[in-house]
Amino acid sequence: MSTTRPPTSPSAGSQDPGPLADRYYPRSTFGESEPGIRTGREVAWEPLVDYRRNGVSETTIHGAVAWFSGDRPIHGFGGDVLCYGRSMMKLLYVKPFVEELAHLTPAQKAISVSSHNGTTAHVAAAQSLLPREEWSLMQTPLDLPLVQFGRQVRRPRRWYNNGSGHHAALLLGCKAKGWRRVGYTLPGHPLFGAYLGVVRQALGADWTPLRVARDGDGMPTLSMTVNELARCYAWLARTRHQDWVWDSMVAEPDLVGGFNRLDTTVMKSCEGRVIAKEGADGLLGLAIDHPDHPDGLGIVIKIAHGWDPQATWYVARGILGVLGFTLRTPYKLHRQKAFLVPGVVPPEYEQALAAIPTWDPWDADHDRWYFDAPFGEAP
Repeated sequence: MSTTRPPTSPSAGSQDPGPLADRYYPRSTFGESEPGIRTGREVAWEPLVDYRRNGVSETTIHGAVAWFSGDRPIHGFGGDVLCYGRSMMKLLYVKPFVEELAHLTPAQKAISVSSHNGTTAHVAAAQSLLPREEWSLMQTPLDLPLVQFGRQVRRPRRWYNNGSGHHAALLLGCKAKGWRRVGYTLPGHPLFGAYLGVVRQALGADWTPLRVARDGDGMPTLSMTVNELARCYAWLARTRHQDWVWDSMVAEPDLVGGFNRLDTTVMKSCEGRVIAKEGADGLLGLAIDHPDHPDGLGIVIKIAHGWDPQATWYVARGILGVLGFTLRTPYKLHRQKAFLVPGVVPPEYEQALAAIPTWDPWDADHDRWYFDAPFGEAP
């Protein structure tokens, strides 16, 4: 695996930005091709959601969907896209510390895997993990609350970062294991090696990422295909009784995300049989306890253009609907309707998917007139 790109030769017409730039910065507007790594231009993205105004498509959302049952792929749509698991993988990141953190309250456990909104409740739960004199050890970037209400007079703080609870829990776990806490965000720290070991429990002892990058919260993140991510979530469903991760998330879903967040709403709607986790950019992971899949069912949705909670919500509603779960749609479409592409589910579920509308009865159809309107006459 590699964490940096090799030196590249300057492209025609480029200015020379200095010797260090050869190693750390792109040299072409088009980007360089790297062996074994397909860019978004080379991926067979498929349409997932189609927004139509009176029958005419105005916007089409592309992406990829992967279904895994145990270690077996059962459906794929949109290609086996390579991306970064990012915050979706926080559930596996805390696994090295399940024994050391077993004494925590359900709220503290839930905030340890969260990408929270930064509300007062979220910050309080995150801060409760560390004594005040150790708060300065936490290295989340300065940030503002993810979802804000009213006039904002706050200044950026580390605790508002959506990963503050996760970082605080990792620091607490490192202390319990006797690991140094300085440098806990670096790939050379024992934490990253332990996390990689957990991922290999799900994907196989020989699995190695093609790339390791620095995530938005500063932690190392692994490049993974959507199939590999779905397999990880199937593993989470299969091993749900082995530790507290699953139970804490369904017990305190509001701390995992927050108000109007898709992962929180999924968990509150599915009565403890589904855990969900959003990940930037455009990722949603679903680990599902379903009688048809005793080895665990893992489903991952990847939106091609990045974070789009509304489009992801429609896809998740359809997928969960064919599996017997009810998820409402909170988004009112203005003079448009959203339609799903049948390929988001395996063929045996397509008939059931057709019966799940992406709008609710109260969402009026405003994209046309309810009478035969003649075209205007010439003046």
